[in-house]
Amino acid sequence: MTLALPPHNRAAFYLFELVHFIFRLPLMSSPYTYTPVSPDPGPAASSRGTRKEIWAWAMYDWASSAWSTLQITMVVSYITTKVLPGEAGVYVYGLGISASMLLAATASPIIGALADARANKRTWLMGSTILGAASVALMAIVPMEMGWLIGLLFFFACLGFELSWGLYNGFLPEIADDESMNRVSAWGFAAGYLGGGLALLIAILILLYGEHFGLPKTSDDNTIHLRIAIFLTGVWWALFSLPTFVILRDKSKPRAVPAKVVDEAKGAILQVWTTLKRVRQFGMLALFLIGFLFYNDGMQTVISQASVFGERELKMTPLELGQMILMVQFVSLPGALLMGKLSDRIGAKTTLHINLAIWVGLLVVAFFVTTKAQFWAMAVVLALVMGGGQSVSRAIMGFMTPEKHAAEFMGFFNLSGRAASMLGPFVFSLTLNRTGSAHIAILSLLVFFVIGWALVLPVNIARGKAQAGKA
Repeated sequence: MTLALPPHNRAAFYLFELVHFIFRLPLMSSPYTYTPVSPDPGPAASSRGTRKEIWAWAMYDWASSAWSTLQITMVVSYITTKVLPGEAGVYVYGLGISASMLLAATASPIIGALADARANKRTWLMGSTILGAASVALMAIVPMEMGWLIGLLFFFACLGFELSWGLYNGFLPEIADDESMNRVSAWGFAAGYLGGGLALLIAILILLYGEHFGLPKTSDDNTIHLRIAIFLTGVWWALFSLPTFVILRDKSKPRAVPAKVVDEAKGAILQVWTTLKRVRQFGMLALFLIGFLFYNDGMQTVISQASVFGERELKMTPLELGQMILMVQFVSLPGALLMGKLSDRIGAKTTLHINLAIWVGLLVVAFFVTTKAQFWAMAVVLALVMGGGQSVSRAIMGFMTPEKHAAEFMGFFNLSGRAASMLGPFVFSLTLNRTGSAHIAILSLLVFFVIGWALVLPVNIARGKAQAGKA
């Protein structure tokens, strides 16, 4: 499948061609075919979404990934070393993430049901984006002496990001059919890794060479440049979200005459409860979600705790860890595209099995890693499968999701990924505390992959599609 881009998107065409040339990967013929003709987009890229809609959808991943990347590099340093040094900063940072995930996990299905009822996912997505992006920018503007306010803004930034992803995922079944679901999902993740990586690269350049770019001079600790980098993260998120808001539209129709928001909220809660009671109607989807909850928690914990492993066991410096994260961002791009192409050829479920097998192998190998070179090699493999596991999981979810319940069910997808988000870090931290070994702690995460893999083994996607068709 090729996507013919209008003239104003030729940059994306050359960008993806460059990626293919650099990595020499047999991903697919370029996902874009540049045709400088009329602005008419021509035939749809799939039976549901036009080329322009798919591009606009993927751009939100590009935009919002700046926050997820800078959060674990610049923002954590700003809060824990500049605003609230010591244990207070660590506590505020952890509390902000945990509290936002808990609230988002609770609210996402309700907001999704409301969005489905009124067919206004785009409006909710805009609202959550404004909340998140504005909070990020304000974090850099508020004086550092107001630590409590910066902590609150950090919570709202995380909340906006978490809420937006359930709504963003809800558009996937509307713009991609069964044939293109894998590829479209993979392109979204690829755009996210590239966008997040570029945002991180810009932030690093600001810290290292800010004065050469005409930015104010700063002391040795680079606090001013750090705040500028965080401010630009909020601007990046808001600016690159505009194509999504301008182009993308809800394709479903409102279910009934709009009622008062309070009444609709009550109805949404009842709808969520009804969906839970009717879970047997979507048995394959429910089983997959439970399995996803476990193995995704393992994936997220490995990603978030890899720096702890490198710092404690290999004595890596913050600069070395930052360079590794930057590498992971860019290598994850072809990895996500490769998994999308592989899913087209051998099927989404088989691709997921391969992905999980690699993850299990990585954890076993990590137990024997003793040098930085070995850790870098493991990080390259991790980068190649990191986005692929999430991408193919989202595609499988899309296959088995009833279209008229898209936002609501994607809210449950978000819920399953966040509800137990603290379980993996808890097991890792507890094991590390009891044993004093990050090697043993990382190996303890195998249980999440084994349980999750066992649960998704009996999932039959064809049967899940049939069940979704009865909704």
